[in-house]
Amino acid sequence: MITAMSTTPVEAARALAPHAAELAAEAERGRRLPAELSAELSAAGLYRLCVPASVGGLEAAPGVLLEVVETLAAADATPGWCVAVCATSGMLAAYLDQDSAAEVFGQADRVTGGVFAPSGRALAGDDDELSVTGRWRFASNCENCDWLMGGCIVFDGEQPRLLEGGRPDIRLVLMPAGEVEVIDTWSVSGLRATGSHDIAVDGLAVPLRRSGSLLTDRPRERGPLYAFPPFGLLAAAIAAVALGIARGALDDLIGMAGAKTPTLSTRKLAERAVTQTGVGRAEAGLEAARGMLYASVERAWEAARASDEIPVELRARVRMGATHAVETAAAAVDTAYSLAGGSAIYETSPLQRRFRDVHAATQHMLVAPATWELTGRSLLGLEFDSTQL
Repeated sequence: MITAMSTTPVEAARALAPHAAELAAEAERGRRLPAELSAELSAAGLYRLCVPASVGGLEAAPGVLLEVVETLAAADATPGWCVAVCATSGMLAAYLDQDSAAEVFGQADRVTGGVFAPSGRALAGDDDELSVTGRWRFASNCENCDWLMGGCIVFDGEQPRLLEGGRPDIRLVLMPAGEVEVIDTWSVSGLRATGSHDIAVDGLAVPLRRSGSLLTDRPRERGPLYAFPPFGLLAAAIAAVALGIARGALDDLIGMAGAKTPTLSTRKLAERAVTQTGVGRAEAGLEAARGMLYASVERAWEAARASDEIPVELRARVRMGATHAVETAAAAVDTAYSLAGGSAIYETSPLQRRFRDVHAATQHMLVAPATWELTGRSLLGLEFDSTQL
């Protein structure tokens, strides 16, 4: 058993990657991350990369998170995606008081996940308690979680609570998984094994102290990781999943090309000029996009370490790097899938799964095409809502 104390997170990811690849077909059939693999990820501390050290987390640098996720996703997208989502959920611990953070995140084997979107309603009571009702889509890895979070708009009576500037008060609430209904909705084309079902509660009592706002609260923890914008970090982690998928797809194609002779051809696939050109272009594009993402994250990390604050222009660069990486990765997978020909459509080929998975990743709102408008406005010096970065 790999443990967080016995190896580095990246080494642990490399060690677990072969097992993840072996379980990929089973995971897809079951539409969830296998419990045994989830337990291994947990034992290695990979779900706790963003949890503060003060409550036993690893509080790792963002670049470590990206490399872990990318490494796992090159074997199979599912563990990379689930670590990306559950690890970044640990950022919320930095916004809770010490006792509440320890309650949720303090045990090493606890897994926390959920949904940031404010699809719930939290009715404020008189005794520091919220009555939470809502249904949230895309709750990745929810069946392996001990705690689940959901974004809520806070209501005072029948009216939403408004903050300065007229914005609604949006808070993330943490709920024991046993008190949350999982609704089987995850019948999808790609990322099937992430088990991203709907979750729901109706009138669940949640202590106010077990909630936090990533938009308006200041994190209690002062480490540089918590100067990093949580949405930017999640976007970068999603991009790392896409990069890993593309890396795996190109490796699959290269392994196939030296052995396969296409129908009616006398040359191996690798000997064809179209294959050579396609692989060369895809490899160059992937490496360039990866370099941009990691460089933008590292620059933001250096700023956070130097001044406990990341300028808006660097936050925008992270989001640009993430969206560009996802789009470039999808193009590289398309190239590998196309060049592989009919072999790629069989369930026995990982290429067909990688093709579906990467195109599911492109649909995540944090790396969607709208990011270009947001970051373009930043580059042009126009007004924009910087909280979205």
